[in-house]
Amino acid sequence: MRVKIPRIKFSGSGIRQLILVLVVSVLYTNQVTASDQDPDRALLWSIHKNDRVCGYLLGTIHSEDPRVLDFSEEFLGLLRSNEVFAMELVPDLPTLSRLTEYMHLPPGQKLEDVVGRERFDALASALSSYQVPVGFISRMKPWAAMMTLSTPPPETGFFMDLSLSLRASGNGLKVVGLETLEQQLSFLENMPLAMQLSLLDQALKEFMRVAEVHDQMVDAYLQNDLQKLQELSDEQLQEVGEEASRYFIDFGIVARNRRMAESLLPQLETSRVFVAVGALHLAGEQGLMNLLRREGYELRPLDKPFNEATARSVD
Repeated sequence: MRVKIPRIKFSGSGIRQLILVLVVSVLYTNQVTASDQDPDRALLWSIHKNDRVCGYLLGTIHSEDPRVLDFSEEFLGLLRSNEVFAMELVPDLPTLSRLTEYMHLPPGQKLEDVVGRERFDALASALSSYQVPVGFISRMKPWAAMMTLSTPPPETGFFMDLSLSLRASGNGLKVVGLETLEQQLSFLENMPLAMQLSLLDQALKEFMRVAEVHDQMVDAYLQNDLQKLQELSDEQLQEVGEEASRYFIDFGIVARNRRMAESLLPQLETSRVFVAVGALHLAGEQGLMNLLRREGYELRPLDKPFNEATARSVD
């Protein structure tokens, strides 16, 4: 049985919640890389080199579902044993402020003029469940509108990655990002307008199923079923078409994995690092696990990070 939590509406200062949705959307939508034949299916791994424990690697799901926040005491002790907590992007206030600038069209431009009145009206209707003011929507870039629709409206804004980073910081770990905001958003900023509009149309077509698909992915995650998680992600990727699919893989996934690995390697040489990135960034030929192995690291699977009773609660 899923625990219900109060919904926070997007109004007034609640616009910050929309910014968090966009951060999570960027992370969540990019998780579509692992090979179906890849045997690396555990969520949590220890990282070793030269008989030294260098840290741990956790594949997360970018969700606020209370079940994925029900961490075991053993896992929390493991988290505290590190010196550095590395995540894809640190969602601090300066980052959120800059994201606001990125998601806005240049002064004088309106989204309805870019996407057309009919598409804009459909978007405004779809975003009504997010309680986003029409004036705010009018200033959004097409990719920002599309990414917002890619994740269910938040209820708490307390996502798994954020929860882990706060626990890490509270226990004295240094929290670092493996990417900058500019690096992470570059593939969206550079996406051709025609592709943005096509993806926005797809998001408008499918937005009623976003919560359903998200719940399916959370259930698969809790059961440690990364094969099912991969299948669901593959289905999403296939729906956007071959050209957009290739663009996402090349620039939103492969390039990002390489960049995150480059940022992580110096940290592993000097500190014990707990790494938390989207689960499907881990496996595959160009996944983080394989990139670390190429640098001489050994990865060993560990038990799931959440309480077993929570995993058994999946319907």
